Amino acid sequence: MKTLLKAGAAALALSFMFAGGVIAQELTLKLGHLANEQNSWHKASLRFAEEVESRTDGRIAVEVYPNDSLGREMDLINGMQLGTVEMTITGESLQNWAPMAALLAIPYAYETLEEMDEVASGEIGDQIEAQIIERAQVRPIAYFARGPRNLTANKAITTPEELAGLRMRVPNVPLFVDVWSALGASPTPMAFSEVFTSLQNGTIGGQENPLALIQSASFNEVQSHVNLTEHVRSWIYLTIAEQVWNQLSEEDQGHIMEAARIAQEFEREQFLADEDAIRQDLESKGMTFVEVDQAAFAERAREPVLESVDEDIRPIVEEMFAR
Repeated sequence: MKTLLKAGAAALALSFMFAGGVIAQELTLKLGHLANEQNSWHKASLRFAEEVESRTDGRIAVEVYPNDSLGREMDLINGMQLGTVEMTITGESLQNWAPMAALLAIPYAYETLEEMDEVASGEIGDQIEAQIIERAQVRPIAYFARGPRNLTANKAITTPEELAGLRMRVPNVPLFVDVWSALGASPTPMAFSEVFTSLQNGTIGGQENPLALIQSASFNEVQSHVNLTEHVRSWIYLTIAEQVWNQLSEEDQGHIMEAARIAQEFEREQFLADEDAIRQDLESKGMTFVEVDQAAFAERAREPVLESVDEDIRPIVEEMFAR
């Protein structure tokens, strides 16, 4: 009798599992990123989590970990490849596997957000995503805009010549190292989570990031000037591990993509609303904003950019510079 009852219960469970022809899934996706709770990426990540839970009736949950609390960016990418992490927000760091990811952050390639959108959502964007999936085993499902990257330091820097001797943090992106070296600085790759302390103790004298990250990391406490180099306008991807994606049913893949689409639209609204407010906040906290000779920086950067990028994407970069 017990055997029959167990068999009946199993059959009943299976009937629910296969209802509609799709096996019901119970899955938690851990999404780690480097920004803090006030950043538009984090807000969009929470919106994504809400949409996923709603569209899957709670079968798929998304847990969001800001502030590198799940791990540093490169560690999370490695974890996605190994199967220990499901999701992260990442961008040009993916060029360590997929050279075309360098196109996300080519110095002085785009002058406006509209130009960036044209590339990100067009044929070039499709090619970048395909290579990331193939070589990094990470699948982009949405992209978020990033404000232009600016150089912070404890002094005004208006020309490349004034960079001499500045030891500055850059992300682990070979192109950034090469370009800042050519501009005259001494770039040092470093995890984002280590930057504040390194600025505080004088290990480095500057760093470069969008205003949103300058604010969320409280760099105003250890840096006095925002030098408006605006050297990179770029986007960054919301990503899911390819092996996790392949385990999802076609229906749930659709739910994930729709949630990502909504999160992307939500993030753009937040981003546009935040940019002016962030500058005002940083100025109120004592940071001085400095206009720089952007043309001089762009001219000095162009040749090292072309020399540094992979040969396969050099024609695309030349095309961007000719726009």
